[in-house]
Amino acid sequence: MKPCFGPGGNAESFKKLGYKKISQVPEYILKMGLDAYEYEAGRGVKISEEAAKEFGELCKQSNITLSLHAPYYISLSSVDNQKRLNSIEYIAQSAIAANAMGAQRVIVHSGSCGKISREEALNIAKDTLKMAKEHLDNIGLSNIRICPETMGKTNQLGSLEEVLELCCIDESFLPCIDFGHLNARTFGGLKLFDDFKYIFDSIENKLGISRAKEFHVHFSKIEYTQPGGEKRHLTFSDQEFGPDFEFVAELTAKKNAYPVFICESAGTQAEDAQIMKQMFLNAKNLIEEV
Repeated sequence: MKPCFGPGGNAESFKKLGYKKISQVPEYILKMGLDAYEYEAGRGVKISEEAAKEFGELCKQSNITLSLHAPYYISLSSVDNQKRLNSIEYIAQSAIAANAMGAQRVIVHSGSCGKISREEALNIAKDTLKMAKEHLDNIGLSNIRICPETMGKTNQLGSLEEVLELCCIDESFLPCIDFGHLNARTFGGLKLFDDFKYIFDSIENKLGISRAKEFHVHFSKIEYTQPGGEKRHLTFSDQEFGPDFEFVAELTAKKNAYPVFICESAGTQAEDAQIMKQMFLNAKNLIEEV
């Protein structure tokens, strides 16, 4: 097993290179030297099952690992019961599309804490995810792995510890560690090797070695403000905000981990994914030479 790298959605270069259709994504991903792609359904699952199957088959032929990002408006922690039921339905819609594509991972936002305590919000979110998992099992989609994502705004549910707690609900759940989000919500807290090692070690200690090797990753540099946290996604050319990928690459190589790395840079996500892949290969080569 090895890590795979790709963009979240299509970078600006997709159109610049003359591509227009979703059916051309696999050719584009291979042209960029990548092997993963995250289908963005953040504004709703609008792809039909038939189209998803066709797209998935093309990606399968090109050995591209697929994942799907569920709608942004999912709120696992809402005090409104109807919103929670709607969120379960959105997760189911995402799982159906992902399954049709041959993708196993559905990335899910947790929602905000609103006017309730973080502890209460976490308990509500856990209950919602339990129901979502039961629903997927009941409709024959137990193969789909729900991936709760770490979030970038401080008022959102989605710290490292909260996401790992959500992943304890079911052994099939995988954490989606968004390093840019974690850096933003800690106002630049990811700088040193040990800052990143803490994240890798926390996954292993809480969820076990297997999930610590195969977890899902979102990565980009993100501008942040205090006390709010995340403001906007940047590109790797930014020199002011982090985080840097160097220590993630090193830890991945040292731990023989094989996450799916999805780059979410603003418009250069495919090019920056190339940089991430090369940094990992360099780190791996250095370790093997020692």
